[in-house]
Formats: sequence, C-alpha cells, structure tokens
Amino acid sequence: MKIGFIGGGNMAEALIKGITSRGTRGIMVSDPNEDRRRYLGDAYGVVTTPSNREVALACDIIILAVKPQNIDDVTSEISGAVTGEKTVVSVAAGITLSRLSSRLKAGKLIRAMPNTPALVQKGTTVLSLCECSSDNGTMAVRDIFMSVGEVMTLPEKYMDAVTAVSGSGPAFLAYFIECMIEAGEKLGLAAGDARILAVQTAVGTAHLLDSGMSPSRLREMVTSPGGTTAAGLKALDNKGFRDAIAAALEAAMARSRELGASRHA
Repeated sequence: MKIGFIGGGNMAEALIKGITSRGTRGIMVSDPNEDRRRYLGDAYGVVTTPSNREVALACDIIILAVKPQNIDDVTSEISGAVTGEKTVVSVAAGITLSRLSSRLKAGKLIRAMPNTPALVQKGTTVLSLCECSSDNGTMAVRDIFMSVGEVMTLPEKYMDAVTAVSGSGPAFLAYFIECMIEAGEKLGLAAGDARILAVQTAVGTAHLLDSGMSPSRLREMVTSPGGTTAAGLKALDNKGFRDAIAAALEAAMARSRELGASRHA
C-alpha cells in the first residue's frame, strides 16, 4: 500500500519520520518548494514531485497536509485522480468531511487532527471517519498516526473542540511557559536558568499527570494552606486565569468552524 503526502511541511515530515522509522518505504511527497523536496528526499529517502495530481494517481492513501485556505484548490487539482479504491486523510484544521466528500470521490475519507508534539513522536491524533468509511478499513491510517504518538477516534461533531484543546493546546502551553520564563527573569534568575526551571517543571508535571494523577489532585498536593503556591493561585484567580483559558479555547474553536465554512478563511 503506497502512502502519499500532498504538502511537505512540518506535520507531513513528522509523519514521514515516524513511518520510515518503522520501515515503511515507497512514500511519495508533493511540495511546490524545490528546496523542501530535496531536503525530504535526502533526509527520508522519499520520492518527491511538484505535482499533487501525480501523488493522487500513484498512491493508495493520500494525506492532505495543506493549509485549510488551500484545500479547495488542492482538491480541485486532484479530484479526477481520486477514485473509489483510495483513502484520503485530511489534516487541515476545520475542513469537514462533508466538504471533502462533495469534492472527492474517495472510497474512504478521514479527518485527522494531530498536534505538534508529533514532531518528537509524542503527539495525540484524533480521527473522525466519514459515514462511507468503517473502522475495519482504517487500520493502515491508524498505524501512520500511531507512529508519532497516541490515536483516538471521535465523532466529527467534536473535532472543532479537539482542534482547540489538542491542536492549539501546545501553543497555549508554550505561551504559559514562555511567560513563566520571562517572569522568572524579572525575579532575578538568569535567562538560561529560568528556562531550565520552567521547561523541566512542565515536563515533570506532564509525566505525573500521564501516570494517572488528576490535575486537581496534583494541585492539592503542591498547595499548602497559606503557603507560596496558594498565594500564586490566588493571584491567578484574581487576574481571571480560568476565564482567560476558557476564552482562548472558545476563540480557537470558533476559528476552526470559520475555516471549515469559508473558502477564503
């Protein structure tokens, strides 16, 4: 089964790195940038081409790793090459399965939302299947995304929320850590020391939570009555921290819906 990527950006590279590390060969990638094609070919031994249609004709699984703004142009270009024997997977944020099915006559259509930690094989991907697809026919697609982390399957109605929490979430967490580093410097720490303390605290906390401990339980363990953590949490609450997080997720979800609805988003 031949796998093709339309778009050779960061997410495509993460997936290519994951599946080639497991021994998958015969991968094809299209990208308009010649330097990018040369890099991917040299780094991972994939076949590259500037032609999206060539990938669609040659491959059994076609992964649309393009920006949402480009999805209509790309699907128009490849529509004649996508037949009922092919599986098309879109990682474009906000693009609905109904929109894809109106433009492509693939045998299987799958919407995927991976996130940036896939770059280090620690990603989380949520898959939604078109009604024309079945779980039985998607194992090969699951394997592709499992090469870069964990995989969940959810109904499509949740995908805009998934995009906000998981897709945009790494940026929100990175911003929080960025702010911690800046604040640490203002408290007198050297920039390098502040970065190590903030990043390693985040990594260690993530491992604790991944072990099964609930966030509330961890917060309670660290927070002594009248102590330093309690003072800091009170300051966060006074600044509307919880409401700010909710507003960020709501804004990201709304934008995901806009991207799916508008060609010019």
